[in-house]
This record gives sequence, C-alpha cells and structure tokens, in this order.
Amino acid sequence: MPAPALILHGGAGARRSRDYTAEIAHMRQVVEAMKARLEAGASALDVAVEATVMLEDSGLYVAGRGASPNLAGEYELDASLMDGPSRRAGAVAAFQGYRNPIRAARAVMEHSPHVLLAGSGAARFAGEHGLERIEDPEAWFTRAGQGEDNHPPGQGPALSHGTVGCCVLDVEGRLAAATSTGGVFGKLPGRVGDTPIPAAGVWATDRVAVSCTGQGEYFIRTAAAAQMHWRVEAGASIADAGAAVIAGIGDMGGDGGLIALDAQGNRADPFNSQGMKRAWLTPDGEIGVEVFGK
Repeated sequence: MPAPALILHGGAGARRSRDYTAEIAHMRQVVEAMKARLEAGASALDVAVEATVMLEDSGLYVAGRGASPNLAGEYELDASLMDGPSRRAGAVAAFQGYRNPIRAARAVMEHSPHVLLAGSGAARFAGEHGLERIEDPEAWFTRAGQGEDNHPPGQGPALSHGTVGCCVLDVEGRLAAATSTGGVFGKLPGRVGDTPIPAAGVWATDRVAVSCTGQGEYFIRTAAAAQMHWRVEAGASIADAGAAVIAGIGDMGGDGGLIALDAQGNRADPFNSQGMKRAWLTPDGEIGVEVFGK
C-alpha cells in the first residue's frame, strides 16, 4: 500500500496585492494535524471531512465561516463529499442556518438515500441530525471573500469566487475528496455552482480524487472533476490531466483551478488565476504550502 498523502486548497482567485501570511500558516497547521491523523490510521473520508471543517471554521477562506452574503443579504453555502472506494457521495446546496456544510454533506451521504439536498430541505435535515446552528449570522460570518478581489460583494467582477477543498489518500490506499464554498461574490439568491455537484466540483474513485475551485459555471459545463478521472483512466498522468482540464476552462473564458491525488500519491494543482492557496503532504512525509508559484 502507498504511504498516505493529502492536498488541500483555500481557493483560486488569490491576488498578489494581498498578504496571505495567515492563510499560509493555517494551511500548514491543517496539513500537520491531518498528517498525524493519517499516520494513526484514520480513513481518507474522515480526514477529508476533518480538514475541510478546519478550513470552514477558520473564517480565512470563502467557505463556511468566511462566506459573504448573496445579493439578498443571506448566506447560502454549498458542499460535497465523495468516497473513492464506494463512489458514495453527499452534498448540500443553498444551505443556510448551520455551521459546517461539509458535515451536512456527510450526513446526506450516510443517513439518506439521496446525494444532494438543497435549501430549506437541507437545513431541516441538518437540524434533524444534530448539526450546530448559527444563532447570529452577522456575528458568526467573517466575510473573508470581501478582500479576495478587492471589491465588496455585489460590486466585484462577474463570478469572483472562493472555495476550499481536500483530497486524501490513506494508508489503506483509499481516496476521498471534499469541497465547500460560500459561492461567487454578489451571487443571485438560489445560485448554485459546481461545488455541490459530483463530477463538476468534486470526484473520487479508486484512481483519482479531485476538488475544484473557481467560476463554477465553467466547471459544471466541462464536468471538470470527473473529466480528471476519464483522462487518467485513458492513460494521462494526473499532472497532464489537470493541465488539460484547466486549459479547457480557460479556453472558454473561465477562471480557477483544481487539486487532485492519484492512487500512488502523485498530486496535481493547476490553476489559471493569479494564484491558488494550497498545501500538501507527500508520500515521503514532506509538507509544502504555496499560493502563487506553479
């Protein structure tokens, strides 16, 4: 069996005009914590969820606590999760009123016959399964995304974005992937991007695990996450597959990136934006963190 490996992201769309010292330190902290969990035998699925919870709760990224409101002033969050060995998946969309949408996605996967719940139905399901409520949204949310493109919500470039995600290979050779987001800035109420849609924003099989970040409409139109698997299945390396997927999105006018792991622990992290916040654990046990370097 391969040694464990992990890669996570705090979103494409990073701008060189911003200081990401806090995010860099936090991503390293998350990888270090998850390295210990993997070495103790934790499953890829558990680690993908736990890492994403840490990213959501930090308030540093456009996901979970860091989300910004839509044009109606409401916080609608999306998340998805996929288990490679079984290809089980769970997701929530336009999710309101509860912390940690990635935990809600896992509850959908494990405690319902469905893949995706949305809106009030997702919130009701979260309450029935004991997820923690957000009592005061204005006090809880940090609106981390307001500075990402140097525009307040609703006044930035079309489809300015942010997301978090994690791909994991555990000591048993199992792969899993998770993605969570607050969505594009200034979005219309009810807008849903790629994040909660398996094949678009997340994918995991026995060959590859993928989490996407960017202008979700383009990732939906290209089935970006599943396309990674198809390319690897056809014989491409994970690096070549990732480069081709992001090049195709760029050719359509889209912006973003993705992270991926294969069953040998090889990673890919292509992007066509100025930067993408990401960190990784190699099978050799080395930890890396980067924002702008390719």
